[in-house]
Amino acid sequence: MFEITLTLDKTNKEALYVQLYKYFKTEIQNGQIKAGMKLPSKRKLAVHLGIGLNTVDSAYQQLMAEGYVESQLRKGFFVADLEPISPLNEPLHVSGGVMGPKHERNMIDFNHGRVDMDSFPHAVWKKCLNNTLYLQERKIFMSGDPQGEWGLRAEISSYLFQSRGVRCGADQIIIGAGTQYFIHLLRLLLGNEGIFGLEDPGFHRVREVLRLEGANIAFIPLDEGGISVDSLKKSAANVAYVTPSHQFPSGMIMPITRRVELLNWAVEKAGYIIEDDYDGEFRHAGKPIPSLQGLDTNGKVIYLGTFSKSLIPSIRVGYMVLPKELARDYQQKLIGYKQTVSKIIQETLCLFMINGHWERHLNKMRTIYRKKNKVLLNAIEENFHDHVAVIGEKSGLHVLLKVKNGISESELIQKAASVGVRVHPTSVYHSKNVKGPTILIGYGGLTEREIEEGIRLLKKVWL
Repeated sequence: MFEITLTLDKTNKEALYVQLYKYFKTEIQNGQIKAGMKLPSKRKLAVHLGIGLNTVDSAYQQLMAEGYVESQLRKGFFVADLEPISPLNEPLHVSGGVMGPKHERNMIDFNHGRVDMDSFPHAVWKKCLNNTLYLQERKIFMSGDPQGEWGLRAEISSYLFQSRGVRCGADQIIIGAGTQYFIHLLRLLLGNEGIFGLEDPGFHRVREVLRLEGANIAFIPLDEGGISVDSLKKSAANVAYVTPSHQFPSGMIMPITRRVELLNWAVEKAGYIIEDDYDGEFRHAGKPIPSLQGLDTNGKVIYLGTFSKSLIPSIRVGYMVLPKELARDYQQKLIGYKQTVSKIIQETLCLFMINGHWERHLNKMRTIYRKKNKVLLNAIEENFHDHVAVIGEKSGLHVLLKVKNGISESELIQKAASVGVRVHPTSVYHSKNVKGPTILIGYGGLTEREIEEGIRLLKKVWL
C-alpha cells in the first residue's frame, strides 16, 4: 500500500472524481505508483478523503477504461504493467513557432518562408476575430461559398486594382489554401491540353504538383530578364508559369519589354500565363511594379497571390484571379469543390481589410523589411566584400549569394550549421545539376541583430 497525498478542492469547478482520476494517472505516469501496486479499496479511500463511494468508483472506472489499472476479482484494483513510451531520438522544442531538434534551438535560420511575427498586430487580429464571431453568430459555423466569401473577394479585388493594377471582379476570384491547391485546380480546368512551361530554376512545389498529376512539363531557362520567351516559343508549352515581380529563386524583376513579349506569346499560342505574385508587395527600390495581369487585354493571364508573406503563413489564405472565360469554366466544372480556407478566417480577414488594418500593416511591413534588407546587404558587404555576389536584392524577402570560395553547396550548408546558422540550397529549384554553389538567404523572420550575427558567423567558416 502507498500513501495518498491528495487534497481535493471542493470549490473547484472540476468534478471530484476527475481530480482523483488525474492524481492517480499522474502518479502512475511519473512512476510514483508502480506497476502491480494495489490501489486502496473504494470504501477505505472514500473514508480517507471524506468523499462519496460513487466518486471513488467513477475515478477507478475511468482509470480502468484508459488501461492504467486492472480489476482482479475479489482482490481489488492493481496498477497495470504499462510499456514506457519510447523517447524520440532528439527531444523537440518550440522555437519561433516551429518544432525542431533541441540542438536547433539557437540556430539563426535564414529561411525564406518566415516572416516578422513580432510585428503582426495580434491584438487587432484578435479583436476582428471576436467581432466576426459576434456579428456573424450562428451562420459563421456553416459551410461558406465554395469560391470564397463574397465580402473578402470584393476587398481583394479593390486592393489588387489599387496596389497591383490587377483588373477583375469579385466573381473572377477564387479563395484557396495555397499555390499548390490552385495549380491543382488549373490542371483540372485546362485538362491534358495544358503543357506547362516552368521557369528553370523555379518554384519546386509547383513542379512537384504537376509531376505527381502527370502533367506535361517543359523547363524553360532564364536570362537577365526572367523566363526566356525565345526558348518558350521553341517548346511545346502553351501555359507559362512565371514569377515576374521577383523571380523565385533568382530574384530578377521582369522588365516591361519582356512582359509584352510574354503576353504576345500567349496570344499567338492561344495559351495562358500563370503569374505568381507571391511577394510583389515588397519592393525595396521604387514602387511595386504593376502586375502582368494589369497589362493583359486578351484574358490570357491567371493571377495568383497570397497573404502568407504579407500577413502570416499560418492562416493559409491565397487567391487566384481567373480570366472571365476560365471563371465561367470554373463555375461549370469545379464549383463542386469545397472551400479549403476556414470561413471564420475569411470573414476575419475581410473585417481586417475593411477597417484599414491591412493597409496600415502592409505599409509598416514595407518599412521594416526595407530596413532589414539594408542591414543584410551592409553586413554582407562588410564581411565578404567581393568574395560573394548578391543576386535579387531589390525586391522580396530573400537574396541569393553566389559564394566564390570553391566549396560545394552541401559543404557551405554544413559549415554554416557548425556555427549555428542555417542557410538553404538553391539546387532543389533547378531541373538539372548546376555549376557553382548559390545559397538562398531569407531574412524576413530574423531580427536585425540576428541578421548581422548570422552573416558574421558565416564569414568565420566560409572565408
